[in-house]
Amino acid sequence: MRSNQAAHFDVDCAGSDWQTSSRIHVFDHDVLVDALSRRSLVHRLAGGFASALHVAFNGGLWGYFRHAWRFGLFFLFPFLLVCLMTATVLGIASLPHWLNLAGWNLLWSVPLAALLLYRVLLPFAARFHTLHLFADWEMAVALARLDRPDFNRWLESCVDGAREAFSERADEYLISSHSMGSSVAVHVIGMLIERHPDILAGKRVVFATLGGAILQCALMRPAEALRARVGTIARAREIFWFEVQCLTDVVNFYKTRVATLSGHPQEKQPSIAYIKVKHMLSADRYRRIRRNFLRVHRQYVLGPDVRASFDFTLLTAGPLPAAAFASFSRTNMPTLPGRAAGNDDALPSGPSELRQRRGA
Repeated sequence: MRSNQAAHFDVDCAGSDWQTSSRIHVFDHDVLVDALSRRSLVHRLAGGFASALHVAFNGGLWGYFRHAWRFGLFFLFPFLLVCLMTATVLGIASLPHWLNLAGWNLLWSVPLAALLLYRVLLPFAARFHTLHLFADWEMAVALARLDRPDFNRWLESCVDGAREAFSERADEYLISSHSMGSSVAVHVIGMLIERHPDILAGKRVVFATLGGAILQCALMRPAEALRARVGTIARAREIFWFEVQCLTDVVNFYKTRVATLSGHPQEKQPSIAYIKVKHMLSADRYRRIRRNFLRVHRQYVLGPDVRASFDFTLLTAGPLPAAAFASFSRTNMPTLPGRAAGNDDALPSGPSELRQRRGA
């Protein structure tokens, strides 16, 4: 279903002595990444490298290595890979020159280089979603600078959609965001509070950032509006903000305090819930995915194989207060109402959908 501003769907869940009804509003920034990805290969490469230079010369790269060195390596990875691919292609194309062969040999070396690029190197790069990451970094820069009219119009539509969602009655409003979606959420909720200071009055609101990468954008010097909105959310008394972080996820800022690093050390910092992916999956599944850093990063919004301290479906559509997930651990597992603590059957397992709970 689609309201005036955002798509939404309803989820009804029930147990022996509990029942929940959730309306899930979806603000999907993939539409922006898809638009960037539809351009020609040359434009995608040029845009990605321009974004990388912006990150490097505006404090982002230094901030990444200072506060989360593995995220710094994640930033460098796609650009170094493309540089290596480019050097390989140019090296093969220029073989006749290096071997002191006649110029007509370019007739075989250039086609050979092109064949290697399109049949071997680009498919290899696609396994690591390299060009998608180029678009992702263009979006990160756009969210930091707020200088792209198309992105800004989309953010405005999200603000309208969020205002509509908060106008609905609910026991609890959960704002959940994953990865760079957390920067989007900060902009949208921050703008909403700036324009409608009383919109959250009397509401129970939880903001859960999963594998949050707000600092991906906030550490760039031009991201003044984003950093200010981090402070706006941190000061909002109606919002309980917690982050879910994982050591083995390289695409998050592990053990960082996002409000402090955004310039608000005096404000209440988001609570942090630490999880381990290997404690959420079967040994076989974890063995198969542990070296795929993007797959590990997606686990926050996927279902666990075993009972775990964090379950995205249970967070977004289950009967437990969302804020409770900030304190769950392996020794304090979430338990459904009416079930005895320690019962291994107390929680469902299996795949989940990307959801938000009760009108947020």
